[in-house]
Amino acid sequence: MKNNDTPHVIRVAIADDHALFRAGVKTSLSSRKDVQMVAEAENGMQLLNLLKHIQPDVVLLDIQMPIMDGLTTLPEIKRLHPDVKVIMLSMHNDHSVITRMMEIGANSYLTKDSDSEMIYQAIKTCYEQEFYFNDLTNKALLNGLRMKRPVEQEVPEVALNDKEVTILKLMCEEKSTREIAAAVDLSPRTVEAIRDKLKTKTGAKSLAGLIMYAVKAGIVEQA
Repeated sequence: MKNNDTPHVIRVAIADDHALFRAGVKTSLSSRKDVQMVAEAENGMQLLNLLKHIQPDVVLLDIQMPIMDGLTTLPEIKRLHPDVKVIMLSMHNDHSVITRMMEIGANSYLTKDSDSEMIYQAIKTCYEQEFYFNDLTNKALLNGLRMKRPVEQEVPEVALNDKEVTILKLMCEEKSTREIAAAVDLSPRTVEAIRDKLKTKTGAKSLAGLIMYAVKAGIVEQA
């Protein structure tokens, strides 16, 4: 949990083989005082080499790149630098690809035609709250669950109290920690503690995992 009282410039790196796209993102973020671009790479291998010397908070990672693509690079970043948040970028919105990315550790997924405000919000939200969900990621995760066979959707029996179920439902509605805290009349810190307890109880390793558990367990509708 970051201390909101202490200003922090979010350090961002980008890996994309299109120089014009990198320049566009860099320019769009240059006006943001709380974000700083600290590294650029043309492919995943170059990025991993840069990460040996530069430690960004958030990485923007293109899926399709020569030499080493984003699909190969993502697990390596998570293995070597588990605290770094990774936002995947792609020209496509294929649900199966998005689901795969989220399952292996992506913190968000944006199409490359996203506007500068969405890119900024994704960076900021991933840094502060670990994940940035949008309509694209939510639909992909839910569709991905529908596509799986029933045998793959076995759900561990977990006893959740009413408060935990309510908070889990609100998480699935993309509510922020502060919004959830206000809704259930608890402090944000308590909500975070309950979220961590939910992860432990369900065996989920991330917020994406919790959302998938909620769908599999029938706590939220697959709509």
